[in-house]
Amino acid sequence: MINVYLDDYRPCPKGFVLAVNAEACMLLLSTEEIDILSLDFDLGWGQPTGLEVVQYIVDSGRYPKSVYFHTSSPAGRMQMIHLLRQHAPLEVTIHNGPMGS
Repeated sequence: MINVYLDDYRPCPKGFVLAVNAEACMLLLSTEEIDILSLDFDLGWGQPTGLEVVQYIVDSGRYPKSVYFHTSSPAGRMQMIHLLRQHAPLEVTIHNGPMGS
């Protein structure tokens, strides 16, 4: 089981595997069991966002055990949280912010 940190800019916390874009994050979700997933929303101009990753999670049913949102985009955070809360099984813990907050 691994922890995944999706971000194109911020440094990856110790104990996490860095996914620098949505495609890399979705590949990890498809091949690994994820304990903690921490999501950024904006992943570079013209690139898929964290919302596409959340949509992939919902569509595939490959839910991590716990999800955090370290994005600086309030609107993006709310979209991702809303989509997850609509579809995630009850055992998935959804935090309304970054780790340690």
